[in-house]
Amino acid sequence: MAETTTKTHSVRVAQRSLLLSWAGVTDVGRRRETNQDAFFADYPLFIVADGMGGHAGGEIASRSTVRRLDAVVAAGAVDRGAIEGALQLAVADIADHPETTDEGTGTTLTGVFLEFEGDEPHWTSLNIGDSRVYLLRDERLVQITTDHSVVQELIAAGKISPEEAEGHPYSNVITRAVGASELTAPDYVTLDVRPGDRFVICSDGLTKELTDYGIQHFLRENADPAAAVDAMLAAALENGGRDNVTLVIVQIEDESSSAPDEAPSVADESSSTQGESSE
Repeated sequence: MAETTTKTHSVRVAQRSLLLSWAGVTDVGRRRETNQDAFFADYPLFIVADGMGGHAGGEIASRSTVRRLDAVVAAGAVDRGAIEGALQLAVADIADHPETTDEGTGTTLTGVFLEFEGDEPHWTSLNIGDSRVYLLRDERLVQITTDHSVVQELIAAGKISPEEAEGHPYSNVITRAVGASELTAPDYVTLDVRPGDRFVICSDGLTKELTDYGIQHFLRENADPAAAVDAMLAAALENGGRDNVTLVIVQIEDESSSAPDEAPSVADESSSTQGESSE
């Protein structure tokens, strides 16, 4: 398995210097032949895409989406308009690709980005599909995104319980995706920036194998993002690894309280993966 490293970036919020750190990993899992997941992690955007579609369709969709969003970061203007413009281009890329033959070809997309209005930033989560963003704040893990899936609609309507959803025959059917049809804008949630916050951005390959309690456990046991990412991946594979597993962990802390003997990190470097397996 390739070594996972933690990347860092300093940011000023309310006259304080904060340290943003992150790490990400993707793995083909134990039962899939190919990895149709992809992720991108570089300040100020952190995303996971879980592709779907016959033949190479899912891989095409997730990588096209990540590539277009990578270009947004490189251009230096990461906001909702730029993201939606990139997703429109990704939809066209997917439709025009010579290996896109399945009408169901598409990808989920979820993540967070640091958005600036005036001088002060805030977090914005974005979501299309059933990949998820979790936030650990004040020792409480909360799912920030809402799944775009058949079972989530059934739960919201009171027709099934969350427990029944896990084994439901439509548990893998999503209702929104990038590339499957004309683009629908992501759902957005705005969050303030607080030291101590930790985000987990993941495909359902992780949440199929780890409960919310398990995710919280590994966050508590591993202060360094790279160590937490590796621990969660190992647990997901040990629990079955039924799907591709992809996750990114992002956290923020007061830079002055950052201990010098913490796990080594690389400042201001990108951790961008186009869905390669790290078996």
